[in-house]
Amino acid sequence: MDRKIVRQEDREMPIEKIDIARFLSMTGIPVIDVRSPAEFEHARIPGAYSLPLFSNKERAIVGTAYKQESREKAIKLGLDFFGVKMRRMIEEVETVLKGEQSKHVVVYCWRGGMRSAGVAWLLDVYGFKVFTLIGGYKAYRRWVLDFLKKDHDLNILGGYTGSGKTEILNHLGELGNSVVDLEGLANHKGSAFGAIGLPMQPSQEMFENLVALELYQQGLKGQPIWLEDESQRMGLLNLPQGFWTTMRTKPNYFIDVPYENRLQYIVKHYGNLPKGDLAAAIMRIRKRLGGLETKTALSHLAEDNLTECFRILLFYYDKLYKKALQNRPATTTVISIEAPEAGEMSTAKLIMKSKQNENA
Repeated sequence: MDRKIVRQEDREMPIEKIDIARFLSMTGIPVIDVRSPAEFEHARIPGAYSLPLFSNKERAIVGTAYKQESREKAIKLGLDFFGVKMRRMIEEVETVLKGEQSKHVVVYCWRGGMRSAGVAWLLDVYGFKVFTLIGGYKAYRRWVLDFLKKDHDLNILGGYTGSGKTEILNHLGELGNSVVDLEGLANHKGSAFGAIGLPMQPSQEMFENLVALELYQQGLKGQPIWLEDESQRMGLLNLPQGFWTTMRTKPNYFIDVPYENRLQYIVKHYGNLPKGDLAAAIMRIRKRLGGLETKTALSHLAEDNLTECFRILLFYYDKLYKKALQNRPATTTVISIEAPEAGEMSTAKLIMKSKQNENA
């Protein structure tokens, strides 16, 4: 039987190199990260699948050969590692694409070099439609850092601790607004107690990647993006300086919930957390809380008097937030929204009504 030899340039679906703008515009296409497991674990393009060309050890061997011997030696070593993995890698991509209508994938490595080229070639030969990201992950990181410095169209949801800002933010999303949940992306609620019961925080780099992509996607709706008011530090993570500075200049819709109602909200949402974790969190702020107040709060906690324990803590956080409000630029607009209860949909509706009145 005669076989027709198909040259690469004659293929119906050659490998396409795409820039970051084209990549961001492509939705619903699986993204394959072929860097090492350690690189992927540290940070990646959000939503990417890990399909490492080399293990951590193999990457070190190939990299050493490249630096100390030659490019050719590194390629030969790489082929030794790559060859035995080819079938498995194809089958893994088939699993990723199971149920997808198209067989399109985006492949990237650190800077769009040999690793992504090798895997892209393999998948292309097998019959997938393959796109490779020009500049690789490094290009995505440049875009993230530049994007977070921009003057984004934001509305800030403010309010003292216990106002239920996260719930109200979610309600705003349910009402059709663009929202980004920074605390959800950080796996941290922003206070000394913010990490209790939550998964491990991402790396700083990964957090920035997540924030940038969420901002970009929400911004496509063409309306202001709602964010919860945050201090710059969220557990082990920091909001990038330029982005945080921008947040502090944007309109702040301050949810004014009565103190006692906020206190009961805190008791309800934090009171069932492990006592040991609560005590450890109190000890982390003991220098700022003061020796007597720390001792009294811990005593109330030991006696299961959560209301009085949290009363001390809430007073402390109210003072911090007042100071933060006073330190904002004088030009920042603060719109007070009186709300009888914390975290209610009715408050989100009041905010929307306030905005409509502003635009009328």
